Amino acid sequence: KELLEMEGNQITLDSLDKGTDNPAFSLEGENRHYEECGGPHSENQEGRREGRFSSYCRKALQPASKAQHFCKAHAKVVRRVLLGLLAVAYLCYFIAACYLNFQRALALVVITAVIVFFICWELFQKHFGAKVLLLLRPVGKCFQKAWPWLKWVLWVALLAGLIVWLVLDTGRNPEQLISLAGFSVLVLFLFACSKHHGAVSWRAVIWGLGLEFLLGLFVLRTTPGNQAFQWLGDQVQYFLGYTTAGSSFVFGNTLIEDIFAFQSLPIIVFFSCVMSILYYLGVMQWIILKISWVLQISMGTTATETLSVAGNIFVGQTEAPLLIRPYLADMTLSEIHAVMTGGFSTIAGSVMGAYISFGIDAGSLIAASVMAAPCALAMAKLVYPEVEESKFKGKASVRISRGEEQNILEAASNGAANSVGLVANIAANLIAFLAVLEFINAALRWFGEMVDIEGLTFQVICSYVLMPLAFLMGADWADSPIVAELLGIKIFLNEFVAYQQLSTYKKNRLMGLEEWDGSRKQWISERAESITTFALCGFANLSSIGIMLGGLSSMVPERKGDFASVVLRALLTGMCVSMLNACLAGLLHVPTEVGDCAVFFGNTNFSSTSYTMYTCCKQLFASSVLQNGTLSFMGSWADQSDSEQWLKECCAHYNHTSCAW
Repeated sequence: KELLEMEGNQITLDSLDKGTDNPAFSLEGENRHYEECGGPHSENQEGRREGRFSSYCRKALQPASKAQHFCKAHAKVVRRVLLGLLAVAYLCYFIAACYLNFQRALALVVITAVIVFFICWELFQKHFGAKVLLLLRPVGKCFQKAWPWLKWVLWVALLAGLIVWLVLDTGRNPEQLISLAGFSVLVLFLFACSKHHGAVSWRAVIWGLGLEFLLGLFVLRTTPGNQAFQWLGDQVQYFLGYTTAGSSFVFGNTLIEDIFAFQSLPIIVFFSCVMSILYYLGVMQWIILKISWVLQISMGTTATETLSVAGNIFVGQTEAPLLIRPYLADMTLSEIHAVMTGGFSTIAGSVMGAYISFGIDAGSLIAASVMAAPCALAMAKLVYPEVEESKFKGKASVRISRGEEQNILEAASNGAANSVGLVANIAANLIAFLAVLEFINAALRWFGEMVDIEGLTFQVICSYVLMPLAFLMGADWADSPIVAELLGIKIFLNEFVAYQQLSTYKKNRLMGLEEWDGSRKQWISERAESITTFALCGFANLSSIGIMLGGLSSMVPERKGDFASVVLRALLTGMCVSMLNACLAGLLHVPTEVGDCAVFFGNTNFSSTSYTMYTCCKQLFASSVLQNGTLSFMGSWADQSDSEQWLKECCAHYNHTSCAW
């Protein structure tokens, strides 16, 4: 029996191949032992516990997961519901604001009306645009048949209306004819410099100059336009004032009040940060696309060049081409010339904030940048007409990227960080250019003294060489040397230095200083200030050539030769665009009325001077007559009992022959 059991348990070759069934080799006992000692079996139990915990979590998160799947499945409906709720909430807020104080909410009404208009227009185009075009097709065919003779009727009517308006308007202010003559001379000069005279697209030229004139007329002559841009300029000033909160924390109140670098340059950082946020949100792209659409439809230019020029209203000469970076390699020389001209003709929004901090009129700077866009396109097509076949002709639009930032905080941080280079560049240029200018002046004074010419400086040379041009733009002959001096500084150095010096002249006028200090003029008239503000508004200076070539060449290195071949012509065109804007500002300038000087004198204490006091004192001096030691007054001043007392107060601040009394 034992022998049989041993034979039954005997290990054979087959059992080795298949695995033994001998109970002695069973692992059940070892499993029990390991289970008691916390071996692998206990780890399995922990795994089971973790699995149970994860299942509990899945069950707990099931409602959130279902909600997420529901939102994905019904994304459009959820989006519409949220937008509807936001619209209802804003409507309630809007009604409450108008009900409480409509005058205070007037700006909100205008902004809301503009946004609602564009939203309705896009919805109309999307849902009914094709149907309306189909309905209007017969009218369009009739219009096309009549257009060959109808366009001449329209041109003659517009020309006749313009001539009548100029005759009536310049009859009251004949000096405006000088600005008109200057405008015509500059356009003829650019036509003489044209690359291909016979290929000029007169549609682009006439529409561009017409849009510039209409914008100038709206801003400078109409009450709504004047008030709108003045309001916009005031809001920009208030907005830029928030820079003080950051700069005062970093630098302290004393530094930002007394030192230029801590007062004006931080504004560039703040403005760059805000512009970066607006680009991330797509606001700037939307505005630029709308402006470029108007220019493209009216002037017949291609989408790429128009988009870049429209972008120059808000950003700089190297940032705007980034909007069309994928298309630069295939653009024609005429289109590249237009892109460069747009960069030279305008200033960036970031540095505009610095100029406003100098005291330059914000409304005039904004108007100059907007007016420069159609004028730059028009003059670019006059100087370098299209003779090649553009790949973008007839293309409705181009795509604009929204940047690579992941969220709004990254956009704000990148905008602030990117401005550091710009701030350092401006500070370095100011130090270098002002030092170079002082060296040049010292050298010129030394050379002048060799031939008994005293006080020879770079500014004096510019004032003589560019004085006829300043006069043609509309500045008075007495103001022309200073305007020419600032224009020369802008062309040969940069506009930053020129605007800084212009602000000094403006402050002297507003402080009510004497116009002449011996043979030196301390300030220029309001008309000359306005003309100079428009003439300086552009990056067209010699130092910008390197900036433009470096920026474009880094985007498309293989076209560096093409860029270099047209950059000088674009620089000249950009200079003339700013001067054309200045001529238009001189043509449309309306002198500011001082008001009733008797009322002003009655309400002032004469403790400090101002431009209004200076003007009223000059009127009082002009009406006073001193004969044989007897003082009398003419005109309305003869009826004022306090005229003699006011004259004494004026003589305490200003010199006049009547003060001998």
